[in-house]
Amino acid sequence: MSLSIQPVASQAYAESATSRPGREAGGNADTQPAARKSVVQAASQSEQDLKVIEQLKSRDREVRAHEQAHAAAAGGLALGGPSYTYQYGPDGQAYAVGGEVNIDTSPGNSPEETIAKAKQIRAAALAPADPSGQDRAVAAAASQLEAQAQQELTQKTLSGLNPDKASSVKNTSQPESDDSSSIDQDKFKARQAAALYGAIASAPTQGGLISVSA
Repeated sequence: MSLSIQPVASQAYAESATSRPGREAGGNADTQPAARKSVVQAASQSEQDLKVIEQLKSRDREVRAHEQAHAAAAGGLALGGPSYTYQYGPDGQAYAVGGEVNIDTSPGNSPEETIAKAKQIRAAALAPADPSGQDRAVAAAASQLEAQAQQELTQKTLSGLNPDKASSVKNTSQPESDDSSSIDQDKFKARQAAALYGAIASAPTQGGLISVSA
């Protein structure tokens, strides 16, 4: 008596066979490559996100250091602390990508005071290790303001020593000084204010303020 034994696939094998490409069990050959492609894309996107986050972190550190340098050098001329512009990263966190510090640039009550303020404004503008183009424009305007105040101081000194000599160095477009000290002071402030705002016309201003930024 002979027995004929037919091989019977187990349920586990039958189920696994359906997932294998090229098998008669009805498997789809495209399923596994598509899944692998999706995983690769996800990994690539994750790497890109990490790079963006690192760049934003680096920019955040740079901007904050830049504005803190401005604020520290400005001292009492800084009107409040730095203000920042933020950008959200792929991780949902906000990172500083820009900033500014508002500085008081109103003329002083005397040439000496204006010269001191101009020097401090220039120092604040150039305080960061990498001053921006706007920072350099502010520094140049402060240097011009200092030079004009120094000229006023020279005229004031010469006026006290030799009125005739002082008149020879005055700008002919300027009216003769009034004998009243209060009027002289008002004229000085007006000239300094006009010189200042003319010098910083190319930089963003608001009233008597100027911004130094990253």
